[in-house]
This record gives sequence, structure tokens and C-alpha cells, in this order.
Amino acid sequence: MLIGVLLFLPPLAMGQETQADQPVIASKAFTESIILSEILRLKLQAAGIDLPHRRALGGTRIVFDALKSGEIAIYPDYTGTIRHEIYAGEDLPDAQTLRDRLARDGLGITGSLGFENSFALATRSEMAQKRGLKQISDLRTQPDLVFGLSNEFLDRGDGWRALKGAYDLPQSANGLQHELSYRGLAAGRLDIIDVYSTDAEIAFYDLAVLDDDRRFFPRYEAVFLYRLDLARSQPALIPILQDLAGQISSDQMRAMNKAVKIDRQNESRVAADFVDDGSGPAPILAAQQSRLERVWGRSLEHLALVAVSLGAALLVAVPLAIAAFRLPALGGPILGFVGLLQTVPALALFVFMIPLLGVGAAPTIAALFLYSLLPIVRNGHAGLTGISGDLQESARALGLSSWARLWRIELPLALPTLLAGIKTAAVINVGAATLGALIGAGGLGQPILTGIRLNDMGLILEGAIPAAGLALLVTGSFDLAGRWLIPRGLRL
Repeated sequence: MLIGVLLFLPPLAMGQETQADQPVIASKAFTESIILSEILRLKLQAAGIDLPHRRALGGTRIVFDALKSGEIAIYPDYTGTIRHEIYAGEDLPDAQTLRDRLARDGLGITGSLGFENSFALATRSEMAQKRGLKQISDLRTQPDLVFGLSNEFLDRGDGWRALKGAYDLPQSANGLQHELSYRGLAAGRLDIIDVYSTDAEIAFYDLAVLDDDRRFFPRYEAVFLYRLDLARSQPALIPILQDLAGQISSDQMRAMNKAVKIDRQNESRVAADFVDDGSGPAPILAAQQSRLERVWGRSLEHLALVAVSLGAALLVAVPLAIAAFRLPALGGPILGFVGLLQTVPALALFVFMIPLLGVGAAPTIAALFLYSLLPIVRNGHAGLTGISGDLQESARALGLSSWARLWRIELPLALPTLLAGIKTAAVINVGAATLGALIGAGGLGQPILTGIRLNDMGLILEGAIPAAGLALLVTGSFDLAGRWLIPRGLRL
């Protein structure tokens, strides 16, 4: 039954793109990627090709896998990332071998957009002067330095572990959100962080970038990856995509990053200003939604994720609770299985679902569904097993059938406990659904992640406060439902 529900979840994923829909532009979960994808979207819009842009879809592996599967059609990446993260361990020394390797996956690559965005290590300028830090090798003699590295850099093939080995560095490092590392460095909580060479924060925080004296980091030329089948479905798109090669300099990219992250301009507006090169007005942007409209829309998305996952969980969890009660030999394995699901870290469970269901709402709903099983099954089982033996014996003495006892006696008596489990599952889902934004599911997690990326407390609260309000609303709704469903004599 559980497998059947999982297979049925994708059609329930509201508005989920399919390969039959129009091509989708995507971006990774950082500002520069969003700007680049917006530039492409606006260039295409000016040519009469209107494609949607799924912003901040996730990290490298999530977005690349979505490209391979056809859920998205185009996104920006970097040659060093493609060689050393996506195709780690494969020998791809030049542009042609890289192009050939991508073609085997049905993918194409543009020429360099005109700038390179390399990894580097940085520290505060005063710290560099005080400690004599000019190059990465200087870190070997100072083991007390505190490193704070972005989560992706910490684990990728061309990241921290390989860098630590190449330079024989004695320090350990903790992972955190890239944007938060700058604040930790500015506050003096961190000494060394990883940066991207086009980050606007390098100049804003007056950081010293350490020289890569052993030439560890490869070149990270910015490019667009795209599906080769676009040449058939959207032939007019390819020339526009290819024409972006060489059009963006490092200084221009750094200025656009600054406009968004430091000057707090909208990514679409910044991209439109770049597209408007003096030859005419920039493409018209969609009207910006008011805060109330954004909150309302995100809240509906969030509620849909919770409602669909909770409804699917009820269809499975209640029969499982009854089976555990009626078949004691199965009770232990059933409770053990749903308990085991609850021990899987939430983010890991979300990511585990991507190979099965892609990105977006479907894997989020599946993960929330699995997390809902334990409280409903456990409380349903506890409510049924807690019924007095005398009452059960009386029901048998009346000659009621097994199903009649279940519907007329056992489930009504177990309902208060069962309803408490359903309420617990619903509240857990409201909180956990915010993680769905990490894999493109939207909801109230989206403004929270955007607020962290842009250091905007207003955006963080735009997601956090409604999420807390929804949790309270769900709690109150189930309390009212209990008054209506549970007979007065059975209410706690």
C-alpha cells in the first residue's frame, strides 16, 4: 500500500512541470545564478520566447540531475564545477572532451559568458596583516584559525577535503550557508571563509583574498548548460543562448551581484538593466507582487504541500494502525518501520526522494508523507490497544462482527488519541515543509531562504511568521474538529 501511494504522489504535486510542458530555465540557489538566468529569460522574452524561470532550485547536483531528467531545460554553471564536481574522476582536460561528455548525457554547453567565478579563501584585511596571511600555504603554520566554509564547498570534489590535502592544512572546518559565512567573518566568529571571486561582499567587507600559490583551483568559466533536444523543440532559442557567450565581464557581474546583495535591488530589475544596453527599453517586467499577495500565495502553496501529504498519510497510517492492533505479530514490525522512517534527517529524506520523483512538490510531499506515518500509526495503535478488555468482550457478547466492532466500538473509542496523532503530524509537516524550498517546492520556506541569501530579515520574517501562524491555525482547527467528531462522553 505504501509503495502504491508513493507512485500516486507525482500527479498530486500541484502545478508540477512535466517533460511535455514548455522548457524551463532554472538557477542554483545563489544570487549570481539567479541573475544570469534572468538575463537569459529577458533576452528570450525580447525575441518572443517566453519561458518560466524556476529560481534558486537547489545545489549543483540537484539542478544538474533535473536537467538530465528533462524537468528543466537550461541553467548556468561553471566549467570547473562540471569537471570536478559533476564528472569527478573523469579525465576532461579541454573544452572538446567536456562537450563530448555532456553530449553523451544529451546536454550541450555554451561558450564562456565572458567571466570566471573561481573559489578562493579569504579573511579580514586586518587579520591578514596581523597574521601575515598572503597565500593559502601560510595557513599551515596557524592551526588555531577558525574556518567556516559553505556546505557545498565542504563536500564537493574540488572543495575543502581536496584543498586540505593539497596544502596539508591542519585545521578542521564546519559547514554553513555561504551568505552567513560573511556575517560570521565580519563579527569575528570566523577567521577564514571560502568566497567566489565575483562576490560583491569581498569589497564590501574589506576582505583579503589569499593567493592560491599551488594553483589548486581549476578555472571556473561561467557557461549555460542546456538540453540538446531544444534544437528540435525550440530551434530559435539556441542562437540567442549561444550569443550570450563573451557578453558579461567580471566587473559587470560583480556590479550586478553588488546591486542585488548590497544595494537590495531586485534580481529581475538588475538583469533588465543589463539587457537594456542602450539600444532600446528593457523587456517589460511582470508587476511586483505586494507583500500581502506574496504571503498569501506562498501560504496556499504551503498548505497544499501539508494537506496532500497528510491526506495520503491518513490513507496508509490508519489501516497500518488497525493491522498492528488486529494482528499483534505485525504490530512490532509496523511500529518499528514507521519509527525508523522518523530517524532519517529531514533534509536527507527530501534529497533521497529526488531520484524517484524529481524536484519540486512531489519529493517534498513524499517526504512529508513518510514523516506523518509515525505519530498517526503510533497514536492509532495506542488508542485501539488502550480500550478496556471488558468493553471488547461485551461487544463480542452482543454478536457484533469483527468489522462492526471496529467501526461502532473500537475506532470511536480510539478517536481522541488518533486525532491527537493526526494533529501532531500536521504541525510537524507545517514546519518541515519549509525545507521543501531547498528543492524547488516553494511554500513559506522560499522567502526564508531568500532572506538568508540577501541578509534581509524582513523576508525571513515573511516566511517564518506565517509558518508559525499556520501551525497555530492547524492546532486550533484540529481542536475544533475534535469537539465535533468526538462524542461528549469520550472527550478528554
